[in-house]
Amino acid sequence: MSRHEHIKAKGKPEWTSLYDHLTQVAIAAEKFARACGPDVHIAEKGALLHDIGKAHPVFQKQLKGEKPKQSFRHEIASLFFLDLVEENIQAALIEMIVAHHKSMVNDPRKKGLLDLLEEEMDVIDYHLGDWETWSPVACGILHALGFPKKNISRSQAEQVIDRVIDYCEDVKNTRRGYSEWRGLLMGADYFASAQIDTTRKKIEKAFQQPDLSFYNRQHPLYPLSLVSTQSEKLHTLVVASTGAGKTDFLLRRCQSRVFYTLPFQASINAMYRRIKKELKKDNPDLDVRLLHAASSLVGKEDGDTDTSLQEMIGASVKILTPYQLAGIIFANKGYESIIMDIKGCDVILDEVHTYSGISQAIVLKIVSLLKTLDCCIHIGTATMPSVLYNKIVEILGKENVYEVKLPDNDLDQFDRHEVHKIDCFDNTDSIIQQAISQNEKVLIVCNRVDRAQDIYTKVTRDYPEVEKMLIHSRFKRKDRNKKETALIGLDEKGESIGQFNTSEKACIVVSTQVVEVSLDISFDVMVTETAPLDALIQRFGRINRKRTETTIGKLKKVYVLSPPEDKNAAKPYELDALNRSFEVLPEGSRLKERELQKKMDQVFTTIDYPSIEQHAAFKENGRWNIPPLTHRGSILMDLLEIDSVVCITEDDSAAYMDAGYEEMMQYEIPCRYYQVKDLSTLQTGRNPYVIPDHAYSDEFGLSVELLKEPKIESQIL
Repeated sequence: MSRHEHIKAKGKPEWTSLYDHLTQVAIAAEKFARACGPDVHIAEKGALLHDIGKAHPVFQKQLKGEKPKQSFRHEIASLFFLDLVEENIQAALIEMIVAHHKSMVNDPRKKGLLDLLEEEMDVIDYHLGDWETWSPVACGILHALGFPKKNISRSQAEQVIDRVIDYCEDVKNTRRGYSEWRGLLMGADYFASAQIDTTRKKIEKAFQQPDLSFYNRQHPLYPLSLVSTQSEKLHTLVVASTGAGKTDFLLRRCQSRVFYTLPFQASINAMYRRIKKELKKDNPDLDVRLLHAASSLVGKEDGDTDTSLQEMIGASVKILTPYQLAGIIFANKGYESIIMDIKGCDVILDEVHTYSGISQAIVLKIVSLLKTLDCCIHIGTATMPSVLYNKIVEILGKENVYEVKLPDNDLDQFDRHEVHKIDCFDNTDSIIQQAISQNEKVLIVCNRVDRAQDIYTKVTRDYPEVEKMLIHSRFKRKDRNKKETALIGLDEKGESIGQFNTSEKACIVVSTQVVEVSLDISFDVMVTETAPLDALIQRFGRINRKRTETTIGKLKKVYVLSPPEDKNAAKPYELDALNRSFEVLPEGSRLKERELQKKMDQVFTTIDYPSIEQHAAFKENGRWNIPPLTHRGSILMDLLEIDSVVCITEDDSAAYMDAGYEEMMQYEIPCRYYQVKDLSTLQTGRNPYVIPDHAYSDEFGLSVELLKEPKIESQIL
């Protein structure tokens, strides 16, 4: 019995043998099957068979850099060996093997089985190749893995592939939905490919249910901690003030693995560190993961986080954005694995009202999908327009929703802000000066990055001795993470570092919307541009956030700048929404929590949900319109009208080209395409645009204005 160790599944640097890779994928597939329900025997057989086509000489030469004369797909070559398993499980194995990399048909690169049959001649003969030479090697590896000792003749392989093609044609023409078998294999293959020889060890932590008993804590300052979470209703809708204990309440409602979604990167990072710290004592080895565009950088900073696991299925708790789930409704590549991962789990959607337009339509579609996947959906909000609230209840079914709202006497305990309206930022000099003289922390929030940079420049000039920070989205990711840590004032262990939020000295932070949601900071004074009322309330929640028995009833001031007169100046918001929001705010008096719902409904009388039905694979009637074993290219960026690209500085170019993927991300600066479209790009990584060094600093971030100006070289006269 030979493992044929010289036959490889992976190239450099690992050069993993095919035998080892198939073994590792089988370990993962068995674990996933036991956790998610599919037959363990079928899962194991499919995993052991899925890549056996890599024994083909063409693939082995590819690993060494030799380009094949035509498209070679090892999945097709693997299918020739189906007759080594029982006939009654072959259909499931076809679904595991045939499309675990490419869509079976209509693949974006036209590399699927049915695509190749249409596009290229002699596909089957080419994949059979010198069958009598290489198939015995493949059969030998399979025999070492527990398959019967048996060779497959060329004619038998041809008959098998004919049956596979017939099966795929039938799937394409008669079925709609998704394949759990494909999802299981893709998840297991991805996991094992990333973990290699540590697969057996790492897989042990997967699919563990967290012990959430920590959140049973009670305290009179947090009224939701005194409210029972016991209800036979599956879903939850909680409306309560910031600081009332929503997060604890929602987590107490969870009975299984948890997916926790938030809208912004900064709030996701903060929630990840919070939950990880709070659950550590009762769950010393708990698999808590973070997932967003730069999550691997945060994980590396934390030191004890295994960043290689972040995108894998099986986390006990995963903190992410809803857009990571949106790939399901659009049937993006790998969506079946996400379905397997999340099916039957608890999903917390925090502050869904902070989305607007197409984003909100996507979130509502996600709610509908999660319901069909038997998820328990728990939604928390400080403020939500009634029209949106009622739409969510309609989707979930009122009989299925445990609705919790704080009574007026509890809401009165959360009156924390005295609102003042001012005409322009120039009128805030005395306000900021007085706050600094009283050793208070000042938070200034702008709606656009360029505006925040302008105001930060003024603040820097006017208050040179005061600790200051500018934070927005246009920083190098490594600089942005450092700023978030400094702003919150806690290290990765949750200990104070005495900066900004945890400092005892006056400070000024100028920010954009990145601080709005679930960021646990408590400043003393706010100056903010007008935003839609729901966003404003979130911003206010960063002021006077900490509550003690002695601070209840004490107000701190928020100053709201008048909306602009021009629609373009109001962007990214609609001017009408800004005017209505500004109008309902009190002037020079207490903002009453018990009146917020009424004010929200005055501002948001209707919500126009843009239709995404034509783009969605999951339809309003709860059915799918995509054949199993297929997927689509991502349309999410287009729907959201996101023209975001990345750029790097000239000085970082050499380091970027030599860096690995995670290190590359540290140098990247998110920006808009139209801002950099005329600049050159690097043909590596994510093809970043290269900006002049003078247009970026770790203090100000990327300056679009400086991009337009040539660098002024000093001259020796």
